Amino acid sequence: MRTFFVEIKCQLGRTYEVASALAEAEIASEIYSIAGDFDVLAKFYVNDDVDIGHFVGEKVQSVPGIANTRTVLTYRAF
Repeated sequence: MRTFFVEIKCQLGRTYEVASALAEAEIASEIYSIAGDFDVLAKFYVNDDVDIGHFVGEKVQSVPGIANTRTVLTYRAF
């Protein structure tokens, strides 16, 4: 399994709608409201054979109300 995070910038006034849609889709393991340049932080786990770029493009960025995303890959360093 690979772990990664996606920071999500929502269209104005649609943060809760986006977070609810992600929760209903059951694709994120954790969803947080955050302050700063992005509105939502979602944590994902995918199998090693899943292309993260395609996953984000097809499953995350297709959610209505998302204006922009930034994907953060994690590595086992310790």
